[in-house]
Amino acid sequence: MGAATTTKRRRPRAVPWVLLGIWVAVLALAWPFAGKLGDVQKDRAVDYLPASADSTQVAKIQERLPGGETTELVLVYHRDGGLTAADRKTASAQVRSLDRQFELVATPTGVASKDGSTLMYPVASTAPGIDEEKRDAFVNDVRDVVKGEGGLDADVGGSGALATDASEVYQSLDGPLLYTTVAVVAVLLILIYRSPFLWLVPLVVAGVANFLSMGVAYGLNQAFGTSVSGQSSGIMTILVFGAGTDYALLIVARYREELRRIERPDEAMAAALRGCGPAVLASSGTVAAGLFCLLAADLNSSRGMGPLGAVGVLSALVAMLTLLPPLLVVLGRRVFWPIVPAFGSEPKKRRSLFASMGSSAGRRPLAVLGAGAVLLGALALGAFNLPGNLKQEDSFTSKPDSIAAMETLATAYPERGTQPINVIVPTADADRLLDRARSVPGVDSAERGRTAEKWTELSVVAKAPPQTSAETATIEALRDELDPRGAYVGGPSAEQLDLKDTNARDRLVVVPIVLAAVLLVLVALLRSLVAPLLLLLAVVAVWGASLGIGGLVFEPLFGFEGTDPGLGLLSFVFLVALGVDYGIFLMHRMREECLEGAETGAAALTALRTTGGVIASAGLVLAATFAVLTNMPMVQLVELGFVIAVGVLLDTFLVRTYLVTSASLALGDKVWWPGPLSRRPRTPAPPARDEPELTAVR
Repeated sequence: MGAATTTKRRRPRAVPWVLLGIWVAVLALAWPFAGKLGDVQKDRAVDYLPASADSTQVAKIQERLPGGETTELVLVYHRDGGLTAADRKTASAQVRSLDRQFELVATPTGVASKDGSTLMYPVASTAPGIDEEKRDAFVNDVRDVVKGEGGLDADVGGSGALATDASEVYQSLDGPLLYTTVAVVAVLLILIYRSPFLWLVPLVVAGVANFLSMGVAYGLNQAFGTSVSGQSSGIMTILVFGAGTDYALLIVARYREELRRIERPDEAMAAALRGCGPAVLASSGTVAAGLFCLLAADLNSSRGMGPLGAVGVLSALVAMLTLLPPLLVVLGRRVFWPIVPAFGSEPKKRRSLFASMGSSAGRRPLAVLGAGAVLLGALALGAFNLPGNLKQEDSFTSKPDSIAAMETLATAYPERGTQPINVIVPTADADRLLDRARSVPGVDSAERGRTAEKWTELSVVAKAPPQTSAETATIEALRDELDPRGAYVGGPSAEQLDLKDTNARDRLVVVPIVLAAVLLVLVALLRSLVAPLLLLLAVVAVWGASLGIGGLVFEPLFGFEGTDPGLGLLSFVFLVALGVDYGIFLMHRMREECLEGAETGAAALTALRTTGGVIASAGLVLAATFAVLTNMPMVQLVELGFVIAVGVLLDTFLVRTYLVTSASLALGDKVWWPGPLSRRPRTPAPPARDEPELTAVR
């Protein structure tokens, strides 16, 4: 009877298998949708522009004009030392061929540069309409016709060519970004776990979470019209693998610890989830809440990134809490081979790096805190050295044909504009507003274009080159003159101006909302006001220092000519939300120690010693996943990846280990004000517990 009872008690429970079965069903349901995410990905200007800006209204109205949105190109023929008669004949023949093959708005007319080295032909077609694939096909067909020979350079530029080059870059990101991210995470997990098998489990679960996030993102697009761009889908992938691996590291580390105390793997996993589950839930909730705050942004690209980023984080959370545990339980202790945590065994004693760091901070906490604050403040000053706003021609790390064409135009035609300013006016007042547009200072020419319903398109050319201060003044003068009369001023240069202005507006609106949302989550978790404010102050300082480091290297080291206008806001949201993650791991453990009677200073050192290893491992993985973006061919992605990766490393190895610990030691129980822990009576501190360091590295 006893033997039968023992056998029954030790029989594997069905819960892990039930959860695995549920995941098989979930993946079967997500399969038809995940593969369709690329089909709804849009990288048109209107998908990135501010929702309320003039340039956005122009792009939307252009879609309703005859033929839809216009694809505008500039054919650029150039020869150093001057074009020959044969060059001009070649250019003319190619332009005539284009006129015969494609539905051009008008027969292109060549404009020669003053030095005779360059000839440009503005080309416009409505044939592609708003279809990105048709636009890209049209641009590539034009490039097949426009060819130089015998030293004659022939390039296709203009807003349509720029859009095609950018679209091709974003479409090419999906594969390399995913493969590179997986490879980086795999290498780090192998180094962290030092096991030939264990690293595969969290990596596979992260891959499943990524697949789930793609299906959910597609569903959001179909149900609510959530915009999906190359940038937002790429960031979603980074978050799934980065945040998901972080949660896996914490769960696996705690599970390993419990396996030494509890014989049955399923019971050990249950204990591990009880111990670290609240911190994982709170940290993911904080990140998701911060990302959802981007819905308050006016910029379409930022607003769309919020839900997709949150979907990535929550998909990673669900997978790590409901798929990773049953997989580990089913595989049993052998998955940790060759260092198997046997029941009743003790971890190998070793000197703890984080215990040493905590001791050094504990000897002179105020001095450490002051030195760290000075260092972060000094680094933040580098933000004043950030280059100006990023221009279209500086947005690629390499030089596609469209950029080469723009550079040639800027050199050959320094005295005039080379791309139109698109103005949409009420048809009833079109003639009068056309005359007013021609009279605006800085306007070189203005012509009437297409008409549909109540709108007419005007094509205005400025005297100044594109994206210069003089052209910006012309655009602003046009808006001052025409906007009060119901007109809209758009076009590529106006779009860049609107991006800059809207990002400035979004920072003022979104930043306070993010801080408030994160603060509320921290107050609810830590039952304190001082500790959450301390964590928020720390992550804001990290954000400033990271931008400062960017200012020191972007132009001098990387050669970037500008800074993406959205860098400040996006890096703030990610660094605040993700940085607070590690603060939650540390502070939650510190509060647990205090609730068990430890004095706050001793609790801070214990928390650092027991969570320092897993926080360091998680920080390295998260920084490495965002660093993958620095290998992408778009400057804005490189800048964002660099700032976030640097910020995560600063947060992991400086702020969490030294500054937050030092501040907690200096404040003592006041760090829990106004909660009950701040009013507890002074009692002798219990002896420090001799427990293993909670680390993913063994």
